Amino acid sequence: MLCTYSSSYAYKYYFFFFMKHINITYYSMFLKKKFLFHNSIPIFLSPPPSLRFDLHPTQQVPISQKQVLAKKKPSISSTSTHQTMTASVGENSVESKTTLAELAPLQAVLFDIDGTICDSDPLHHHCFREMLQEIGFNGGVPITEEFFVDHIAGKHNDDIAESLFPDDIQRGLKFVDDKEAMFRRLASEQLKPVNGLYKVKKWIEDRGIKRAAVTNAPKANAELMISSLGLSDFFEALIVGSECEHAKPHPDPYLKALEIINVSKDHTFVFEDSVSGIKAGVAAGMPVVGIATRNPEHLLMEAKPVFLIKDYEDPKLWAALEELDKK
Repeated sequence: MLCTYSSSYAYKYYFFFFMKHINITYYSMFLKKKFLFHNSIPIFLSPPPSLRFDLHPTQQVPISQKQVLAKKKPSISSTSTHQTMTASVGENSVESKTTLAELAPLQAVLFDIDGTICDSDPLHHHCFREMLQEIGFNGGVPITEEFFVDHIAGKHNDDIAESLFPDDIQRGLKFVDDKEAMFRRLASEQLKPVNGLYKVKKWIEDRGIKRAAVTNAPKANAELMISSLGLSDFFEALIVGSECEHAKPHPDPYLKALEIINVSKDHTFVFEDSVSGIKAGVAAGMPVVGIATRNPEHLLMEAKPVFLIKDYEDPKLWAALEELDKK
């Protein structure tokens, strides 16, 4: 702002009073037309902060207030130090940190069974497809893998029975029992571990970390799968959904596991392969590592796992475990 120095204190007082209270339009006109000089040498003076204005065409806001507001704005350029992954779902995306470091010191790891320690879903799909076709379900047309994922995979048998036979629940319950018997006949010879399972098993054992199996499968199925994979001595506890007040996707089975092996949810994470299982682990307050053995990745990500892996050899998993080791 261009003005002149005056030795008259009275004039200086009048000048600043004039600046503070006069309409800004007339003030601008005043600056253009009236200058005072001392020895004909103009100098620049800055008014006190309370008198400074930002001459925005539509709004006059004190600069000091604008600076405060600007400080409150979060930075959009800040980045996390953790590695992240994003899974897109149409126009939506879910971002999650590939880190487990906040769990240190790690106390326990909880495993689902079907699809998590063994790739059993194809066998379940086969049994359901054959038996449903045999009784003329869906007009005798075999169920698709999409139907299996939407209505069967990861769900408790009571819920499956109600979904498949809504008008005759008792028939549905008898059907799923017969299906499980067929599954057990085939499973003992055909089940294989998920790739890298024994590698992560050794990592857990070497560190003395507690572990439990938590499943919606019938207990007979769970025990058969654990035994067939040579894991009977590995798991310290087996929790099945039918023995809890609510099965997955409710958190009850995972909360019961924490209680039985006496560990904190703040130092435990979960391996899961289904939407209902991931939801159960998250609802129990634990980070869940999703395993994309069969279920679509975009559906798994909607359940909010901490990150997804293809199997136990996935570099993302080992990067997270190495980071956890350093804590």
